[in-house]
Amino acid sequence: MTQEIDAREKAAQRKRILLVDDDPEIVESMRIALGAFGYEILVARDGNQGLNLADTQDPDLVILDMMMPKRSGFLVLERLRQTRKVPTRVIMITANEGNRHKAYAEMLGVDDYIRKPFPMDRLIESVQRLLG
Repeated sequence: MTQEIDAREKAAQRKRILLVDDDPEIVESMRIALGAFGYEILVARDGNQGLNLADTQDPDLVILDMMMPKRSGFLVLERLRQTRKVPTRVIMITANEGNRHKAYAEMLGVDDYIRKPFPMDRLIESVQRLLG
């Protein structure tokens, strides 16, 4: 078991993940689950704070809620795609069931789109695939 944990941590190589979500319970669940794999976790509670942390901390991956105060996930994603020379990987999570929102996120270049509620295994699989 210890070797498995060591292997996970080495695989993560302290990759930095920015969680941008205003729901404290979801953030804490993701922080614990992803932290167990050795990822460094940064947390923003709204879209503006998320953009600020993305600019200053240069995360390897952003997990982004769609509906947030101050700036929506769509506006954050648009800004990330416009201002970053090397595109940051982005997973958008949302409780919205509409296919229009998914299509718009894909048009903006989201790397994965996950509907809430989701099994944590689904998120971890996506993170590992994108951070390979």
